[in-house]
Amino acid sequence: MISLMVAHDPNRVIGKDNLLPWHIPEDLAYFKKHTLGKGIVMGRNTFESIGRPLPKRRNIIVTRNPEYQVEGADVVHTLDDAIRLASEVHEEIMVIGGEEVFRSVLPRADRLYITMIKKPFEGDTFFPEYGTE
Repeated sequence: MISLMVAHDPNRVIGKDNLLPWHIPEDLAYFKKHTLGKGIVMGRNTFESIGRPLPKRRNIIVTRNPEYQVEGADVVHTLDDAIRLASEVHEEIMVIGGEEVFRSVLPRADRLYITMIKKPFEGDTFFPEYGTE
């Protein structure tokens, strides 16, 4: 099962200058609760915004850069490879960003975990449009 986990504002903003525009401890706790023990798939920019592999999860970074390496994480060059590795850990694969990865995986997603941030923020990174059903 492929799940996307995202927090976005009313305009679908998910980031600005490679950072989250907000700090919501409850959302971070929710993120942790649903990702522990699972494979988490993210793009290189998302990984670099976090700054380190997240503990107690299999961190899988997707990048086009063939020389990119990270200690404590798997680096792959296709989403299919990322999904395959994540599925070795747990039946639920958690895709955590960023925009390009979300856009590519959304059509294949089985579940969306969405935190709606009520206040609008300035941003340069957006979650793709999606149906509400």
